Parts: sequence; structure tokens; C-alpha cells
Amino acid sequence: MVVDPSALIAVLQDEPDCDAIIERIEAAESVCMSVVSFVEASIVIHHRNRIDGLLDLDLLIAKAGIELIACDTDQAFVARSAFRIYGKGQHPAKLNFGDCFSYALAKTLNEPLLFKGHDFSQTDIEIVPI
Repeated sequence: MVVDPSALIAVLQDEPDCDAIIERIEAAESVCMSVVSFVEASIVIHHRNRIDGLLDLDLLIAKAGIELIACDTDQAFVARSAFRIYGKGQHPAKLNFGDCFSYALAKTLNEPLLFKGHDFSQTDIEIVPI
């Protein structure tokens, strides 16, 4: 399973569906995240919670056994295509830069995507319902 930053941020911010997100992560055989998504999550958490937030993010990733996957050329082309098809100004999904890399990793690995929100449910990838 691929995890989008929106899911980890929901857990770290103790949002109402954080327990369901944790359950999905714990139930998955394997969990990974793009390094691009990791940086995106880090920026959001740092902006909201400064250094303590980054430590919490690192701890969550370690405890959950989330593997950080480097971005390769295949993912880059899939991310570019995702923006062309589903990006902001192109499609109701309104994928942003970071979303495109979560999409690309899920697509290239043929894995479902865990996320919070409605954007990815309007694309062609398999999603993990919360």
C-alpha cells in the first residue's frame, strides 16, 4: 500500500478519522511512500508544528514501518501524465505536484493508495477506503 501525506498529516493532527487510517496502515502487508511525498509531509508538518512535528513524523514513519521509495524515471513520467489528466485546472480531481507523485508510486507499483480527501477517488487508481 502507498501512503499519501494527507493520511499521515491526519494522524499527526489527531483528526477524527486518524484511528481508521492507523488501522489501514497496521493491516497492510507493506506500506511505502514516495520520497517526494515525504518531503511534502515534512514541509506541511514543519509549517504547522516546527521541529517537534518533524520528530513526530519521523517516529510515525518508523513505527509504522513505512518504506521511503526513491523517485525514478518511470514515476516521473507517470506523475507528469497524472497532472496532464487529473491536475488542477485539468480535472475535478485537482491533483497538485505532491499528489502526482503519490499517484505515480501507486500506479507504478500497482498498489492501492491510502489518503484523506476526495481527490484520488476521482482518478483511475485503486484506493484504500477510510
